[in-house]
Amino acid sequence: MSTTTPAAPARADRRPGLVHTFGGRSLGLLVALVVVVAAVALSLAVGSKQIPLGTVVDALTAYDGSADHVVVHDLRVPRTLLGLLVGAALGVSGALIQGMTRNPLADPGILGVNAGAGFGVVLSVALLGATQASTFVWFAFAGAIVATVAVYLVGSQGRGGATPVRLTLAGIALGAFLGGLTLGVTLLDPSAFDRLRAWGGTSGAWGSGSIAGATPATVGDVAPFILCGLLLALLISRPLDAVALGDDLAASLGAHVGRTRLLVGVAITLMCGAATAGAGPVAFVGLMVPHVARWTVGPVQRWIVPYSALLGAVLVLVSDVLGRVVARPGEVPVGIITAFVGAPVLIALVRRTRMSGL
Repeated sequence: MSTTTPAAPARADRRPGLVHTFGGRSLGLLVALVVVVAAVALSLAVGSKQIPLGTVVDALTAYDGSADHVVVHDLRVPRTLLGLLVGAALGVSGALIQGMTRNPLADPGILGVNAGAGFGVVLSVALLGATQASTFVWFAFAGAIVATVAVYLVGSQGRGGATPVRLTLAGIALGAFLGGLTLGVTLLDPSAFDRLRAWGGTSGAWGSGSIAGATPATVGDVAPFILCGLLLALLISRPLDAVALGDDLAASLGAHVGRTRLLVGVAITLMCGAATAGAGPVAFVGLMVPHVARWTVGPVQRWIVPYSALLGAVLVLVSDVLGRVVARPGEVPVGIITAFVGAPVLIALVRRTRMSGL
């Protein structure tokens, strides 16, 4: 068994992605950054009320309190900033989970991490009457940690240990269980349900994930944790490349396998917990984005992580813009749009015989 473990990554290394030189990958990263800027511009200008880009610039540089300036400055700027943070956090979390487990179907949602964080938030609302992300975030961290440990313990039982299939099945089962508990709590406590309706977005959107209700306070509450998680992900991306080759080979290359996995868990908990506290459960971002990054740059974590951060931010912002325009004058929560896009992607990944070369 020890000789077959690193074989899959070795084959993956011979498929370097669309761009496989330092210059090409750097140029691609710059292009992705430009796309992020374009998505930010769309998020600030497009909505139930169209606002010209010139007015958007004026609102940011010469705020005068007019109606359009209030919409941009007080509503769309916090919403856009939260979308950037949540998209980057979920995209990078998915990349770390897939890289650590060598499971192309792994993401924070499928492995139950988001469900655990969401259940923690629901408990904070039902038991403590919490209403702010500054309180949500600590319960989200606790829920994410408990869910991660539970999935690993369940998935590692029996012969063969924690295989990717077992972890995926355990995560799906735990996510369904926690989802049922969350629904039960909200049905048994109508006042908690009323408070949860504003969690992460518009009325009734709490179960789908939304950034519509973002405020400067929300952004300030979750930003430090997400930024710390992103920085940690960048720092551990290089040793994660070695861990992906298998424990024995990684140790022979000088990688500290246990420490790397612990730091990956800390980074995932910080990012998923804060993202869920700020926006609710946004699905499929962590599944789709790392695959696009891997198809582009190959199975190299030190490139996959920054690409996933940028592409995740683009996906969430563009999905949010689409949610604003497809049901005018109402809105569709961003989590529904990402799920609508992500479900076909998941089906396509399951049908592929060689999924992204993990």
